[in-house]
Amino acid sequence: MPLWKIYHPEDAFTNDEKSAIAEQATVLYQSFLPRFYVNVMFVPLPESTFYIGGAPASDFVRVTIDHIAAQITDAEMQTAFLNAVAKILSPYVADRGLRWEMHIDETPFALWTIQGLKPPVPGTPTAKKWQSENRPSPYSS
Repeated sequence: MPLWKIYHPEDAFTNDEKSAIAEQATVLYQSFLPRFYVNVMFVPLPESTFYIGGAPASDFVRVTIDHIAAQITDAEMQTAFLNAVAKILSPYVADRGLRWEMHIDETPFALWTIQGLKPPVPGTPTAKKWQSENRPSPYSS
């Protein structure tokens, strides 16, 4: 499961822009993960609640991405993924003069459940079923 958390100034994005970012993030993964795996949270930060180097930062967006369903181990794929994220976010952040940074954490697949179910191993028939139905369903492993 990719979980994107976007910490931002309160008025940084409209609802339509949030929807566009979330859809583009989902498209980034949909060829190999069910769409419902992709979670995007927008976390508005009121003025004077975010500091960088001890100074208030009202022009800064911080993005954290947790990868749980799949990890990126190939260096070229890591670079391509970082570039794809930048392409999604730049029109809404960098192009508007906002400062930003992001990082990715990768959690072991074994330490994850959805609705109490251990997700199926990618590429298995059950994983393909979850992807085509866009929802989890019980199965026997």
